Amino acid sequence: MSTSVLFVCLGNICRSPLAEAAFREVARRDGLPVLVDSAGTGNWHAGQSPDHRAQAVALDNGIDISAYRARQIEKADFARFDHIIALDNTNLAELKTLRGGRSKARLSLMLDHVPVRKGHGVADPYYGDADGFRATWDDVWMASEALLASLKSGAI
Repeated sequence: MSTSVLFVCLGNICRSPLAEAAFREVARRDGLPVLVDSAGTGNWHAGQSPDHRAQAVALDNGIDISAYRARQIEKADFARFDHIIALDNTNLAELKTLRGGRSKARLSLMLDHVPVRKGHGVADPYYGDADGFRATWDDVWMASEALLASLKSGAI
C-alpha cells in the first residue's frame, strides 16, 4: 500500500510541519510507504523554516525539522495527494473552497481521526509559549497514530 498525505494549517510553520513530522515518523516505524508533506493556506511564511519552538519540540522527540520550508497549498496538490488533512475547521473550510470540482484528495480534519476528538481542531500554538507546542505535538502524534491505523485497515 502506498498513499500520500498533505497536512495543512494557516502559515505552515507550526502545526502542519509538526503533523508532517509526526506522521512521517509513525509511518516510518510501521514501514508504510507514504509521501508526506505540509502546506499553509496563507503564503506569508513561504520559504521560511518552522517556528523555532516547533523545531525544538520536534527535536525533543527525536525529529529534526529544521530543513522543512513553508509553502502555500496549490491547486495541483488536490490531484497529487490522496488525503489532505486540515489542522482546524477554518483551514478545512478554506480547503473545501480551494478544492473546486475535480480532486482525488479526500479532505478531513486531523483530530477527526481520533474518535473522542472528532470535530475539534488542533490549537494554534503560535501566540503562546513552549507548552502550547508540546500540546500540539501530543495532538498530532496521537492523530498520526490513529490515521495510520485507519489507512492500514482501509477505513479511509
